[in-house]
Amino acid sequence: MPAGRFDAGPGDAFSLVQSTRNPVPEAEAMENHVHEWLNLAIRWIHVIVGIAWIGASFYFNWLENRLDRLGARGAGIAGELWAVHGGGFYHLQKYEVAPPRLPETLHWFKWEAYTTWISGMALLAVVYYFNARAFVIDPAKTALSPTSAVAIGLGAIAVAWFVYDGLCRSPLKQRPVLLSAAVAVFLAALAWALDMVLSSRAAYMHVGAAIGTIMVANVFFVIIPGQRELVAALGAGREPDPVPGRNALVRSRHNNYLTLPVVFIMISGHFPSTYGHRHGWLVLVALSLIGVAVRHYFNIRHASPRAVWILPASFAALVAVMVYTAPTPMSRTTTVVAPDTDIAVILRQRCTSCHAPSPTQPGFASPPAGLALDDMGAVIANAERIYMTTVATSTMPLGNLTGMTETERAVLGMWLESKIGERR
Repeated sequence: MPAGRFDAGPGDAFSLVQSTRNPVPEAEAMENHVHEWLNLAIRWIHVIVGIAWIGASFYFNWLENRLDRLGARGAGIAGELWAVHGGGFYHLQKYEVAPPRLPETLHWFKWEAYTTWISGMALLAVVYYFNARAFVIDPAKTALSPTSAVAIGLGAIAVAWFVYDGLCRSPLKQRPVLLSAAVAVFLAALAWALDMVLSSRAAYMHVGAAIGTIMVANVFFVIIPGQRELVAALGAGREPDPVPGRNALVRSRHNNYLTLPVVFIMISGHFPSTYGHRHGWLVLVALSLIGVAVRHYFNIRHASPRAVWILPASFAALVAVMVYTAPTPMSRTTTVVAPDTDIAVILRQRCTSCHAPSPTQPGFASPPAGLALDDMGAVIANAERIYMTTVATSTMPLGNLTGMTETERAVLGMWLESKIGERR
């Protein structure tokens, strides 16, 4: 069959795809268009302020780790650092607790964190909660209503902070390594639990939202109040209490290590072999630990040059995860490839409500990833992508709203394999 649109003509088998499509009402089309641009605007803001927050976090942790504590001069100075950047020299000093008097101008770093969290939660609502039946619910796992699914997601985010904060205030705070291990075990358990009840992508995003909430709550409830206490003590002329500052430093370090797992989750939606794996939660845990290890290396490399082994070990672990997530061959009861007419029916019934030039699925103003499956050339050209998302990982259709069966996936998979083979 020649390449072309499925509705190329009455004799074309793929006319089945579009022949029964109803046009999208004008009001609904405009609503979908506004939703798409709202998604874009919030996502753009989220990335911008997230970069600002992460940049500040990385810089101050780098600064803390590279202070010259032995050559520091002056009473009450814990360390100092010289740097050159942008054509000029900088001389920075850190006080053991606080300077003798409060400076006239004092810069705070907090709004980057707050706006990152606010924009992130707004994005979660616009992308996932607006169409929870497609993005949050997986009927193959649990039969949830959209309200129940959203409640589980929000509840998990809130619970994550209270459990984490409780661990940090427990006797484990005297043993930083055990505390970090306990936090890691809890977050792994959270990933597993969410993956049992929500769609794979939604589980990932809610783990990311939970970690992001922990990070911003650290800023709001611990780091900033600790700094305010130091400022208040200086303003009142009393001796500052060093404990709030120390607590703030611990939470700041936690935020620094949690950053790379969150960044991975932000981009994970583009890689179905991660969240779409049958043990997607375990893949998330493994890749997050790799991110933590890499972050740890860059935190300590100045003090422990021999720690360079962390990088090749992390790369080896990444390769191991790649091998672990490799798609497994489909089990077949036949080797007969279905005719194009059968594939056309599957695509029309299961795929083109979203993947069409004018999607009929609410919330989509254009086909996701720009992939319209009403064109034979597009289907064949993107056979590998379609195979990965629809057959190998079963992450499409979203929430399986169109009810694609395992038999249909197998039939489509064999047909796609044949087209991939022909291209090679």
